[in-house]
Amino acid sequence: MDTMLAGRFHVDSKKFVVEEAPVPVPGPGEVLIEVKAAGVCLSDVHLLDGSLPPLFLDSDVVTVGHEVSGVIHSLGPGLKRDLTVGTRVTLEAGKACGQCDGCARHRPCSQMRTAGIDYDGGWAQYMVTPEETIVPIPDSLPFDQAAIIPDAVSTPYAAVVATAGVRPAQSVGIWGVGGVGAHNVRVARLVGAAPIIAIDPLPGARERALEFGADLALNPAAPDFAEQIRAATAGQGLHFAFDCAGVPAVREQAASVLGREGSLILVGITPRPLTITEGLTFNYMMKQVRGHYGATPESVTELVQLASNGRLDLAPSITGHIPLADAADAVHRLENKIGDPIRLILVP
Repeated sequence: MDTMLAGRFHVDSKKFVVEEAPVPVPGPGEVLIEVKAAGVCLSDVHLLDGSLPPLFLDSDVVTVGHEVSGVIHSLGPGLKRDLTVGTRVTLEAGKACGQCDGCARHRPCSQMRTAGIDYDGGWAQYMVTPEETIVPIPDSLPFDQAAIIPDAVSTPYAAVVATAGVRPAQSVGIWGVGGVGAHNVRVARLVGAAPIIAIDPLPGARERALEFGADLALNPAAPDFAEQIRAATAGQGLHFAFDCAGVPAVREQAASVLGREGSLILVGITPRPLTITEGLTFNYMMKQVRGHYGATPESVTELVQLASNGRLDLAPSITGHIPLADAADAVHRLENKIGDPIRLILVP
């Protein structure tokens, strides 16, 4: 087969089309994956609506999709890892640029490329990926659950474990409990945070957060919202506030209910400016703001291990399966919160 079906974003015309495209051929150090499942993320929506432009794309068209699982179909030359055809895998959502000073010195890359944004991703029947992005998965882990580990789960996992460093019995608030925020609740529960307070304007999202392990779910518009936070934290305020919505108003509210030395963790992405209008109190309480993006190199491997050993059941996160040919409908459903989805899965 020389061509395949792929969901392609044409950057110049800002049009998304599911169309026939050439099957890619793996080059040196690369592997061809037969895609079995691909998640639909808000970052994909933001790419298509123009609010998340590619920074490093060297073409005017890109195959979308950075949450991908599948099977190794063929191997390129010069591989350093002992990979075999037929191995079930999930893929890290990005790759190192190989050109910056960090890469040259075997340090973290300063210009990471994101699959489906800066190079061709997995909304397709086949995808080429560097061998270093491949994480084998056991037969017991379904492809749909494995696909969402990169980003949907690994981003909040790294935010909780690495950026924030949440310890048991520390209080956390999580604003926006959609795809990323719902998993932020689950990871916070996994590491022993207490209390876990979910904040979302949608009643259905708040109910789901409680099912996922939140101790309390609040409406951010409640007139006594700050009082409810203080009561839930014995008057101390939050140790950590996670903004998973990427909304300026959320950041203002979250910062205002932090306790002494509390930290606001910016997980959600927005092109809008960050503003904190709180004055002297912010300084006096020694509050902090920490940016967060993506996951650590170990995150996906660790999460595969946790899921495989029964510590993390991702089945409830799969809202539905949609044929790749109907990818535009999946984007519409997520963008408009139809059915309040956590993760929709495209199936080639």
